[in-house]
Amino acid sequence: MLDVGKIKAITVDLDDTLWPIWPTIERAERALHDWMTYHAPMAAALFSSAAALREIRDYMANSRPELKHDMSALRRESIRLALYRAGENPLLAQTAFDVFFAERQRVVLFDDARPALEFLAARFPLVSVSNGNADLEAIGLGPLFKAAISAREFGVGKPDPRIFHAAAGAADALPGNVLHIGDDATLDALGALNAGMQAAWVNRSDTMWPHEARPHVTVGTLTELCELFR
Repeated sequence: MLDVGKIKAITVDLDDTLWPIWPTIERAERALHDWMTYHAPMAAALFSSAAALREIRDYMANSRPELKHDMSALRRESIRLALYRAGENPLLAQTAFDVFFAERQRVVLFDDARPALEFLAARFPLVSVSNGNADLEAIGLGPLFKAAISAREFGVGKPDPRIFHAAAGAADALPGNVLHIGDDATLDALGALNAGMQAAWVNRSDTMWPHEARPHVTVGTLTELCELFR
């Protein structure tokens, strides 16, 4: 059971907790492809092949393991490799990535996300914890958060307890006084439990909980979670 009285700070996952990620990525990839069609047509043709893209991403992940937690660098270097293999100018990689990244920040929030964040931010310091590369300032949510902890900057990602502990530290709280909110049963909820935090699992799709240890609370929406604090 959730112990509201112990909570001094809240950490929040981003992708698929505050907005659906795959529609966002699909839009960003279309924007990238459109840009390449004009500026690097041979690479655009290569990017039209799902098998070729998968091979490039697998190659990059295997050959550059140091980029495992840096989604931006992994995407940029994959673009660079695609440009090189297509006989295009690899120096276009940064500009091409910038096109992708700008569109990646144009997320469409779940209807409950902003009202819930405003409600919680008025009561607790909020810290985001993400394995992805969303930019809260670009998205327009920055003022609601005290800090943002990303796997890219920290060097390890969820479910490693260290990134949760870093987020607790950024909120000036002990892990036992922090509630983590997230959609992923393993990366978020179980990760938070193993880090000594309370865990709120946002189960929007009504899926089965897959682990023996259970979250302190399971909710279908962030609105439902906020009701526990009223």
